[in-house]
Amino acid sequence: MAAQGETVLVTDRDRVVAELSPPSLRRSEVLGDAMLAEGVRKGWIRPPLASLAGRVPSPESICTLDSILSDLDADRSDR
Repeated sequence: MAAQGETVLVTDRDRVVAELSPPSLRRSEVLGDAMLAEGVRKGWIRPPLASLAGRVPSPESICTLDSILSDLDADRSDR
């Protein structure tokens, strides 16, 4: 019913405990987008300072896979 535009009242022993209503016009239909937008509105998260416009920054290499694996082997050698 809420998806069709109606507000649904949830009751417990004839007392209204919640309301289900259709999303506001500014809310995204995609849950992840809506949650991010709400997080920004409530201050849980901050949007990026600069737009990447769809580009993902290339990660800087810290070390090679071989180096990581040899460090793991060295750490686990005493077990």
